Amino acid sequence: MIDNILLGFATLMDVGMLSAIAAGVIGGVLIGMLPGLSSTMGVALLIPITFSMPPQMGLGMLGGIYLASTYSGSISAILLNIPGTSAAVATLLDGHPMSQKGQSTRAIALATFGSCIGGMISVIALLFIAPPLAEFSLRFGSPEFFLLALCGITVIASLSAGAMEKGLIAGALGLLLSTIGNHPLTGFMRFTADIPSLYDGIPLVVALIGLYSIPEVIDMIVRDKAGQVPMRQRDNANPFSFLPEIFRQKVNILRSSLIGVIVGIIPGVGCSVGGFISYDAAKRASKTPEKFGKGSAEGVIACETANNAVTGGTLIPLMTLGIPGNPVTAVLLGGLMIHGLTPGAELFTLNADISYSFILSLFVANLLFVPIGLFVAKYCVKVTLIPMPVLAATIVALAVIGTFSIRGALEDVAIMLFIGAIGFILQLFGVPRAPMVLGLVLGTLAEGELARSLAIVHGDWSAFGMQLVTRPISLVILIFCIFALIQGVMQHRKKSKLLE
Repeated sequence: MIDNILLGFATLMDVGMLSAIAAGVIGGVLIGMLPGLSSTMGVALLIPITFSMPPQMGLGMLGGIYLASTYSGSISAILLNIPGTSAAVATLLDGHPMSQKGQSTRAIALATFGSCIGGMISVIALLFIAPPLAEFSLRFGSPEFFLLALCGITVIASLSAGAMEKGLIAGALGLLLSTIGNHPLTGFMRFTADIPSLYDGIPLVVALIGLYSIPEVIDMIVRDKAGQVPMRQRDNANPFSFLPEIFRQKVNILRSSLIGVIVGIIPGVGCSVGGFISYDAAKRASKTPEKFGKGSAEGVIACETANNAVTGGTLIPLMTLGIPGNPVTAVLLGGLMIHGLTPGAELFTLNADISYSFILSLFVANLLFVPIGLFVAKYCVKVTLIPMPVLAATIVALAVIGTFSIRGALEDVAIMLFIGAIGFILQLFGVPRAPMVLGLVLGTLAEGELARSLAIVHGDWSAFGMQLVTRPISLVILIFCIFALIQGVMQHRKKSKLLE
């Protein structure tokens, strides 16, 4: 292995290789910042450009896009309350409140450094422990995936900001919206009103843009608040002055990285789920959980560290078993095959020079997006000084363009505006929106895996229940779910008694 790593380092010393990685990182940062443009889209669009490149160079560029776009979605989430990618949803819970307090540079710096460290740790995992972890992920069947989704839903209690009843209402609404579209097994259409854009369900990015951008704009116009004083504060802080704050969060970063890698290894879960689980874990472990949702640095660091740790985790089953963990790695699988590479043992033996140079290029990409991301963010931070009417119009324009660019359908814009109206009503009554997002994200996964689990036992609920308690992994997840739920309820009761 040491010989292969040294061979990979030798490949990285090529100027063309470093230029390709840098180009990928720059493209990824710009793509991730713009709502509606995803990592998947960026990788898919640039695969044809890599045809004429050597495999190492082409894969290095694609890896740079993947990592950088996952990170840079946090920039628009922090500044505009619009997640550039679905991975940044959890980040805006504390990132945007920090921006409203005039701490945009601090929030972006913490997100950048956290993303870099999380990404580096996940690449180390990919480099040294890929095969055993990938084999373990194969033991997950439909019951385990269902319980994993259920476990994620228990996070709603933590995201409810002290109003569990309202959080549960929002979570239930998200779960209800997740049932729109075709049934995961039968294909039967539900609640679509014969609108073609709803046949595959509500697109997640469309829902996120509507849920977080439109209420913000309405709030600016109708109430004329938009955090006027904070948003007009000049923020000339040096981003590197916040490095000591990162070093004080060692436990948080290590825990979030571990969560991210584990979530990434499990196919179909995704960065947004990793961010929420990490956010919940950080809040439970924090000495000041009451600051979460109001601009907590711990929350931003936890989310962004986990998000980028997921990226390396998703590459573990892809490179060792040929199983893509999310849409981006599915596209990357196509990129590997186009260059004549087959995932599995051969990739690490016959093509060791290519595989190890690709893994090491991810190290370089993680390091490069720090200066590039902070340089871009330096100018993006000035958006907080824009007058309110101009900013509101800009947010609406970005939301509409970003939504339309996803599938080129005007119906998506209408869906986005409708979800935005729901979001504003929730905001008006003090109902948190994050549980709704979690319900929407995990509802689809939970329903699909529940349907598959029941199909395996021919619809016998008692047999399904026995599966949950007799399979070792599912039993462990079930116990953890129950523990998390009880802890969430106990914390809520304790908080309620203190308020009384």
